[in-house]
Amino acid sequence: MAQANPFRFHKMHGLGNDFVVIDARVTPVAMDAARARAIADRREGIGFDQLVLIEPSDIADAKIIFYNADGSIAESCGNASRCIAQFLGGESRVETAGGMLTLKAEGEGATVDMGAPRFDWDRIPLAYPVDTASLPVAWEELASPAAVNVGNPHVIFFVPDTDAVPLDRLGPIIEHDALFPERVNVNVATVEGPQRLRLRVWERGAGLTRACGTGACATAVAAIRSGRVQSPVTVQLPGGELVIDWAPGGTIRMTGPATHVYEGEATGL
Repeated sequence: MAQANPFRFHKMHGLGNDFVVIDARVTPVAMDAARARAIADRREGIGFDQLVLIEPSDIADAKIIFYNADGSIAESCGNASRCIAQFLGGESRVETAGGMLTLKAEGEGATVDMGAPRFDWDRIPLAYPVDTASLPVAWEELASPAAVNVGNPHVIFFVPDTDAVPLDRLGPIIEHDALFPERVNVNVATVEGPQRLRLRVWERGAGLTRACGTGACATAVAAIRSGRVQSPVTVQLPGGELVIDWAPGGTIRMTGPATHVYEGEATGL
């Protein structure tokens, strides 16, 4: 485990997807998988879906590292990015493992330019070449998903009723399938109108969460690409709504709330 030096943190959430935000731009904070897991423990730590470490960057306003609750690193996190937009204020550009993001704080929320989606099988990535618009695979009732990378990998299943899918059971099976060498986020969505989707997400490394910003982006893109909906798309998640705007060939813009809950100091983690 990384050295347990004390650190200040901010607890934030986006639609109930909760984060521990640590600003390490001035005072470095040692972090590794074991320490992230200890902080994630909701009984003996602080608790989070993702930990967000803000570090200095030579090419942007900040460098952001996202840790999942299991200690693994996520390339991107949409809900956390809106929280970072609020934390930094105004307009900013941040460096992530999934690419450069442009952030803009707006009132009690933010808009994030998530960059362009990636559809090539080796950019998802998948284990072998296949049509990413409709993968010829199935896990019980979940079949023929689309695959999109929006900074991190997603598969999207369009179903009659997202609430009827046993995602707590099928999510981890699909996440760890050999088809996905870097694991995958699993989305089940129901079209509720020409510009409206209902969505549940099994997040890679975090499990079921109340909201997933990159999942909303990936699902909206897949639905627009397949002609199921038109942009902009309102995505209803268990924790609330996000608005996703995308046109083929362009970048994805995600708009939604971001909430600061409290600030504290951790001395024994």
